[in-house]
Amino acid sequence: MKAVIQRVAHAGVTIEGALKASVGKGLLVLLGVGYEDGADDIRWLVRKISGLRIFDDEKGVMNRSVVDVDGEVIVVSQFTLMADCRRGNRPSYINAANHEIAIPLYLEFCRELSEAIGKKVQTGEFGADMKVELLNDGPVTICLDSKDK
Repeated sequence: MKAVIQRVAHAGVTIEGALKASVGKGLLVLLGVGYEDGADDIRWLVRKISGLRIFDDEKGVMNRSVVDVDGEVIVVSQFTLMADCRRGNRPSYINAANHEIAIPLYLEFCRELSEAIGKKVQTGEFGADMKVELLNDGPVTICLDSKDK
C-alpha cells in the first residue's frame, strides 16, 4: 500500500460538479492499493498516518499529529500511485489491485483510520473521475509505502 500524505489548510473532492467531501485543517491522503496488500499493510499505514508529527506545536516545531490538533482527514483512492515507470514512457499498473481486492481494503483502511483519529474520515468515491482541490499547508508532503516498513 502506498500513501501520499499532504498537510492541508483545507481540501475537497468534487464528482461531476457536486461536492462529495471536504475537510478543514488536517490531512489529504492519496491511497494506492496493490494486489499483494492486506490487513498488515492497513494497520501499519493507519498507525503511521495517525501518529505522524507534522503539525506545528506552540514553538513552531512539527511535533503534533492530526489527532493532537483535532484535524480532519480525507482519503482519496489513487491507483496511479502503483504505477511502474521503469520501462518506456507509458506507466504500467500491473501492481495495482483490481476492484475486488482494492475496494474492501480501501474501505477497511478508511474505517480503521477513522477509529484511530476518533472521527469520521471523509472519502472520495472509488473509481470515480474526481476533482481534488487542496491548499497544501507548508507545503508538507510525505510518501509512505507499507512495503518499506
